Amino acid sequence: MKTIMKPEFWKESVVYEIYPRSFKDSNNDGIGDIPGIRSKLDYLQQLGVDILWLTPVYVSPNADYGYDIQEHREIQPEYGTMDDWKALLQDVHDRGMKLIMDLVVNHTSDQHPWFQDALSSKDSPYRDYYIWRAPKDDGSEPNNWLSYVGDSMWKLDENSNEYYLHSYSEKQPDLNWENPKVRQEMQDMMRFWLDLGIDGYRIDAVNMISKDTRFPDAPPSNKLQGNAEQFYKNGPRIHEYLHELYTEVFSNYKIFTAGEASSVSIEDVKLYTNPEREEMNMVLMIEASKVCDADDDMWQSKDWSLHDLKEIIAKWEEDIYGQGWMGIYLSNHDHPRLVSYLGHEGEYRADSAKMLAMFLLTLRGTPYIYQGDEIGMTNAEHMKTIEDVKEQQAQGYYKQMVDDKGEDPEVIMERIRTKARDNARTPMQWDGSEHAGFSTAEPWIPAHSNKAEINVAQQLEDPDSVFHFYRQLIKIRKDSSALIYGKYACELSDDSYIFAYTREWNDEHWLIILNFSKSSTELQLPDQLVERIGQSELIIATHGDHSEEVAQALKYAQKATLHPYESLAFRGISILDQ
Repeated sequence: MKTIMKPEFWKESVVYEIYPRSFKDSNNDGIGDIPGIRSKLDYLQQLGVDILWLTPVYVSPNADYGYDIQEHREIQPEYGTMDDWKALLQDVHDRGMKLIMDLVVNHTSDQHPWFQDALSSKDSPYRDYYIWRAPKDDGSEPNNWLSYVGDSMWKLDENSNEYYLHSYSEKQPDLNWENPKVRQEMQDMMRFWLDLGIDGYRIDAVNMISKDTRFPDAPPSNKLQGNAEQFYKNGPRIHEYLHELYTEVFSNYKIFTAGEASSVSIEDVKLYTNPEREEMNMVLMIEASKVCDADDDMWQSKDWSLHDLKEIIAKWEEDIYGQGWMGIYLSNHDHPRLVSYLGHEGEYRADSAKMLAMFLLTLRGTPYIYQGDEIGMTNAEHMKTIEDVKEQQAQGYYKQMVDDKGEDPEVIMERIRTKARDNARTPMQWDGSEHAGFSTAEPWIPAHSNKAEINVAQQLEDPDSVFHFYRQLIKIRKDSSALIYGKYACELSDDSYIFAYTREWNDEHWLIILNFSKSSTELQLPDQLVERIGQSELIIATHGDHSEEVAQALKYAQKATLHPYESLAFRGISILDQ
């Protein structure tokens, strides 16, 4: 327990994710770049974030916009040069901030020199850098596993008559971590960037690098993705590999590591992040961002209740307490916009964006803010047909459902409009000009037409904006040990509209009350919470004078009506042990 709760910079920081392609274009070619990021560091410093996470800026053919790496130690020319990147790192450090890079270790691009050499011959020294298997006796794929773009995980190399494995697109062949040379190459690459001075890594798909090398068929399933996850996630040697990375690389630098690990149990998270095991510092909590995904098809939405979200948060906040650490995020470059799926895009957009900010920044775990969430950006609007869609997973789903299965194109497109990664990748809305201040050229993906109503320039001038609410919350969090390290307990657990919880650390306690509803909601607190509020002060709320009136009513055990998405945070001295 003492080891887990030891103060660390990465526990006390707020991380801001930058998707460089869509953040800021400095040379007006329609693509965001590193000098563009440098030009906005003052803005990020004003917001109050501590750590910047860059999604991949390495050389890539862009089949998966950077997550298919062709050269691990070079900067993609459309993003700038290595000198540009070094200048960015220096500028970030000069501001007292930190920079982490995205580390893609499960696969490379099929254009990577290793894979190109591996294709040349079965005798290539790089052949065993990837995973190859012979066809079955009937010539079919080695097993029935499905990739995340919906096709077989196996692609036939006709020259050698062997299949290679690709968990994602066929343009992203999986690396063979069973080969110690691969592990050594990865370690050398990590040291290259760490020696240049970066402050850590977000490790992509980290729990996929160890696979069941028997490659058995997956059991019958109607799931469109992940039908064989039990065989390639949290695999038999995963902890060995991560401990080796820690021993050989991570432990030699003052950094932190955050693992993207989907389909993990709480026990998995404890194993990955307990510092005594020497693997990773944190696992990113993905489940909250998928609460509305149907169980057998992530592209379809399911009805979900606030109880579902409460259960997810309780699992991560309560069951991991004192045994591990996590990164808290509600959206990123792979998910729909936060306010569009957990909040309200219309009349209550700003109110729901503020409520979700309070939610994110008052939970235990390192918070991750995705670019644009701090101004309440919404889902994209450009995806009229599949030709308008940029990202490969949506394209693969459309092909599978429409071209292969004959489903109604409009039904499938409506699912894609709701869930596609494009939603998070529209240009950052800096102002209300034609391309939202992102560029003077046509952007690689269209800017949203609501840029005139939702943009940074306008919100900087408005003290009641979503941006300034985020900024206030970040400052409040940094000044509170209880919000960083404190124990979490859900209150009013049966309430279908109110999400309330406490945070406790030493003599400091907080009570957070969030109305997760687009309707006004009546609330009367039980006696123990009335007593708590009586010794507390309202520190921040979303609805100004009305929230003050609500606070007064609650202190006197009276009923109060919360406006849609109204949220309040009370701080006081603990009375639990008195």
